[in-house]
Amino acid sequence: MSDLTHFNEEGRARMVDISDKEITKRTARAISSVEVNEEIYTKIRAGQIGKGDVLQVAQIAGIMAAKNTADIIPMCHPLPLSGVDVAFDWIVKEQTYTLKIEAAVKTTGRTGVEMEALTCASATALTVYDMCKAVDKGMVIGPTYLKEKTGGKSGDFSRESNDR
Repeated sequence: MSDLTHFNEEGRARMVDISDKEITKRTARAISSVEVNEEIYTKIRAGQIGKGDVLQVAQIAGIMAAKNTADIIPMCHPLPLSGVDVAFDWIVKEQTYTLKIEAAVKTTGRTGVEMEALTCASATALTVYDMCKAVDKGMVIGPTYLKEKTGGKSGDFSRESNDR
């Protein structure tokens, strides 16, 4: 068959059995971004988006998404998360305004939190878009990627900088 672990002997989808895996501390950081126009950049920074504090709402949405990853990604295990954090950084270059989003997730368990970090970063970016789309629908989301992960059988992973 295949080396892909989410398929059974019949080639059908399955949730991987992790009951024999070692319990370890696991972390993951994911990055996403939203490129906005100058008007949105200015309004977010001044707190002038009509729906409210964009970064605060997006941060809460990202945390909620991380906590509910198993509900929207079919083969993810529900995990007891011990920490979720979202950080923002504006990158302004030559009339380009990019909101960098970094999601950090932690657990102690039998499987990693990469999907939770990626879901957190994605939902955070989508929420920024949702809150600002009345001003301009031309925003660009991404790239979204796993920056690093620690713990587990496969060991640590760290991506070379993809930052814009």
